[in-house]
Amino acid sequence: MELFLVTFGALFSIMNPLGTVPIFVGLSQDNTRKERAVIAFWTSVNAFIILLLAFFAGKYILSFFGISINALKIAGGLIIASSGFALLTGKFAEHKGMKRKRVEEDIQNRNEISLTPLAIPMLAGPGTISLLIAYNQEFSDLSDIFIILGAMLFTVLCIYFILKSAHFIVKFLGASGINALSRIIGFIVIAIGIEYIISSVVDIITHISFK
Repeated sequence: MELFLVTFGALFSIMNPLGTVPIFVGLSQDNTRKERAVIAFWTSVNAFIILLLAFFAGKYILSFFGISINALKIAGGLIIASSGFALLTGKFAEHKGMKRKRVEEDIQNRNEISLTPLAIPMLAGPGTISLLIAYNQEFSDLSDIFIILGAMLFTVLCIYFILKSAHFIVKFLGASGINALSRIIGFIVIAIGIEYIISSVVDIITHISFK
């Protein structure tokens, strides 16, 4: 249960579906309620597929490029922490490469927005991918793998319901409410990134000390 909660908390914070809500609303403002639900569904499916690929295929990418798990965790920690700073400063969309001009261009291609920019990079970005690759290296027991997969699925389900209700959330919370929540999540994301960096540095120092 602890692994499930830790994995879900990390994924939900880093993917930050609440930060994606304003982008989703902007891209789907002229769609019907049913069409928005379909876009939310396929965005969640695409994000889940990306998570699965990162979790199961990531270790082969590491092996191919000769990257150690500690190097990945430090790099991933830096990316995750930078995402957290972007949330704190209210520049999450810009950090993900979603400028206003880009949003206006993507509105003209609504059939494709469920994959990009919504699923990637807004939800399943480099920080999320590096986190799952690290999890795959750390947890090899079959029971742990199923727990992580369950956390991934639950996270994606939460994302679906949040995006499906995006227009209601914007009306209820308003821009200030979403910004406040994003800043709180941003602080948590920074802590996750720093924790990854610290654990990797401690592991490297310990390994050197025993040589």
